[in-house]
Amino acid sequence: MNSSDEQRTVRVLVVDDQRLIREGISSLLALRPGIDVVGVSGDGRAAVDMALALLPDVVLMDIRMPVMDGVAATAEIKSRLPDTLVLMLTTFDDEASIVDALRAGASGYLLKDMPDDELADAIRLARSGLLPLNPAVAARLVKAASRAPDRNISAPEPASTEPLTPRERDVLRLIATGATNREIAAQLFVSEGTIKNHISNLLSRLGLRDRTQAAVYARDHGLG
Repeated sequence: MNSSDEQRTVRVLVVDDQRLIREGISSLLALRPGIDVVGVSGDGRAAVDMALALLPDVVLMDIRMPVMDGVAATAEIKSRLPDTLVLMLTTFDDEASIVDALRAGASGYLLKDMPDDELADAIRLARSGLLPLNPAVAARLVKAASRAPDRNISAPEPASTEPLTPRERDVLRLIATGATNREIAAQLFVSEGTIKNHISNLLSRLGLRDRTQAAVYARDHGLG
């Protein structure tokens, strides 16, 4: 992705059935550079309609809502707007909710107790194709995949037989724990930009779509 894509403002739609929460999230994100909250919605059905009208880059989607839940809304948005990314933002971290959301097409799964600066980082990462996982979610996802492999949450066979570098293997191990780019950079004593490059390289080399597949790949190959 070129620098102009990375610098472009990310247009976000916030979806949550609790007014105080959605307005609070919207207000916090509005203060962050590079993020433009284009709308808010209180139920899944309205979220689909707003997404079609506003064409956001990223939808922050709650799971349990009236009229249409977040999983069903995610599936419909992805079927009609495949380039729009959906990030689940919820209090529910049970395996069923996580797997159902990923099957519906969600690109990431975040918990509402995360700091607002990390949420803003997650949105920017989603726009650039590097999707963070909450550590608890990553652990539950890998556990679920190990018990019942599913084509929607398993990693494909590598696209290349070229081995990862030792540093890329270190990064992959940390991805499997749910660490953010900032946390990985701190643990490896390098810049976040360097970590982004390592992640882009390893995803490309292994033929993986995102960090979710990377976490499962790490599990399957004894790196988790």
